[in-house]
Amino acid sequence: MSLIKDIEIIELGDVEKEDSSPWSSTVVLIRMVTSDGFVGYGEAPTTMMTRGVYEQAKEVARVFKGKEVEEVRKNCLEVYKHSFYLPVSMETSSALSAFEIASWDIIGKIHSMPAYEAFGGRCRDSIRAYANGWYSNCVTPADFLKKARTAVKMGFTALKFDPFGDAFDYIDERRMAIAVEIVGTLKEALPKVDLLIECHGRFSANSAIRAEKKLREFRPMFMEEPVHPDQFEGLLRFRSMSRTAVALGERVLDSSLFLNYLKNDAVDIIQPDVTNVGGMIQARNSAELAAAFGVEVAYHNAFGPIQTATTLNLDYAIPNFLIQESFEAFWPRWKKDLVASGYSLEKGFLRLDKGRPGLGIKINERVLEKQKISLMEPFNPDAPGWTVGGTFVHGR
Repeated sequence: MSLIKDIEIIELGDVEKEDSSPWSSTVVLIRMVTSDGFVGYGEAPTTMMTRGVYEQAKEVARVFKGKEVEEVRKNCLEVYKHSFYLPVSMETSSALSAFEIASWDIIGKIHSMPAYEAFGGRCRDSIRAYANGWYSNCVTPADFLKKARTAVKMGFTALKFDPFGDAFDYIDERRMAIAVEIVGTLKEALPKVDLLIECHGRFSANSAIRAEKKLREFRPMFMEEPVHPDQFEGLLRFRSMSRTAVALGERVLDSSLFLNYLKNDAVDIIQPDVTNVGGMIQARNSAELAAAFGVEVAYHNAFGPIQTATTLNLDYAIPNFLIQESFEAFWPRWKKDLVASGYSLEKGFLRLDKGRPGLGIKINERVLEKQKISLMEPFNPDAPGWTVGGTFVHGR
């Protein structure tokens, strides 16, 4: 038996240097060690809740410690039993996800197989990526175009971006016109590149409907979270009037919670996040549920390299994969160096190193030690933490 013997909860970060994704300037990692010496890593997201996730990881550790590492479902159900607010507590689902991911990292190492082999093996050999985080400090159409050209030169054939400046809930005609100009400029200059419009759940249904009508002529691959996440009826109204595909799911914290979106035809592409939906089993279950409705999957992936490696293992295994989010090229140096090896990003495609067990990654212990912190994430009163740095700008 491989019992979970030791658990270390680690916060890493650099709260001053994360323009590409300020929401992930900190990450919480789990280092799990078994009684027979196997080591596994997991990752939890921290958006405006770093210390909350860290403390909740201590609660989850009390359940996992001493348990058989291969009894993943049983261990997760035990957390479900004790946690009164799971699966609607982001802190708990995030912490649990990290433990579940670390378990699969160890299981793969025990059996000398990549984690994706435990989920049915590979359906594909490479993963098409879309760039995100590339447009930090972009305000004007010219700003966006300059950085978009750089991303395309890297090999990306799809770009996601938020063109809406500091609009929130309501978007006036001036800000709408700027957004249309930004998207139109990119479409005209880069006609073969897929454009993915990020809304960050910032709009009321009425504003989202207006935005989609203005942007549909540019044929975006999808609009992501077009409506505030608590306005389900508004989302249905948006769907009834939209010609653009809807993507959402990063705030859905359990695979079963996708059912309402799918049965009501509210979504075309689901975006579960393996680090907050409950881990690899829940993320895979989400994909299987979507497949029953003919819906594709584009996993959300906006935090750190352990998340990326975990997500790639699922991308390899699910049949209804569409495209994969990638911030890797625009990360700060410490995040790029945290994983010494395990996967690569080349010419717009992500690949796991072949045959490596577990998640397939090797952690750079030097970077791990250097980046340890014990801080809340930075707070900017002038821009929400979920926006790419320098883009939530007034008076453009």
